[in-house]
Amino acid sequence: MSDHSSFNFADLADRGVLITGGGSGIGAAFTRAFALQGAKVAFIDVADEPSLALVEDLSATARHPVHYLKADLKQTSAVRAAVEEAANRLGGLGVLVNNAGWDDRHELLEVTEEYWDDNQAINLKQMFFAAQAAAPHLTRDGNGAIVNLSSISFMLNSGSMPSYTTAKAAVLGLTKSLAGKLGPDNVRVNAILPGMVVTERQKRLWLTDESMRAMIDRQCLKRSLSAEDMVGPCLFLASRASAGMTAQWITVDGGVL
Repeated sequence: MSDHSSFNFADLADRGVLITGGGSGIGAAFTRAFALQGAKVAFIDVADEPSLALVEDLSATARHPVHYLKADLKQTSAVRAAVEEAANRLGGLGVLVNNAGWDDRHELLEVTEEYWDDNQAINLKQMFFAAQAAAPHLTRDGNGAIVNLSSISFMLNSGSMPSYTTAKAAVLGLTKSLAGKLGPDNVRVNAILPGMVVTERQKRLWLTDESMRAMIDRQCLKRSLSAEDMVGPCLFLASRASAGMTAQWITVDGGVL
């Protein structure tokens, strides 16, 4: 497990950072890590209890106040409003981490049109509109960065969540396209592909001891991955340490692929 408190990306200090889905799971690890780097952090979520607890927990250690913005990312107007509020509160945006997602399992023959549209709205559509709303701010920053969260799931031939895996594959196409468009404005766009990350939600809803053992057997690293394992790659892609990198992705799966 990574100890993100030991990382030091000095150029992230005082940077405006917005994280979607930043109140729990991998997103909360990102929120905490950027705050401990001294960044000015805002995050979007819909769950009050974990989000408010995270803000309270960071209030004693973060260099700047951490801002929780409640918004339903399935609503494009809410996405746009939250991005603008974040930019106003932070005095600009230098980094957008498109983390929010919904990895609900669903059966092929049971997926309705409404379900498909809702799933795509949270796993893909909101990423585009968050990037669209953030782009002018990132361009003004002069060294902007977007980090999109994809997943290795679409490469594993998994049949248990076809809408989710479709969206996560599309995130890579979105990453390449945004990189091409925003590169001339010195905004970099990259992605992270996590493997099986063991969070409390995953353990509560989907993962069993047997399924975790099966995935670890496929990994080169014989341990479970945690949310903190995603932190180092995210900080790297957001920082000037990766200044020459765009339209790329980093796979963090313990060596499955």
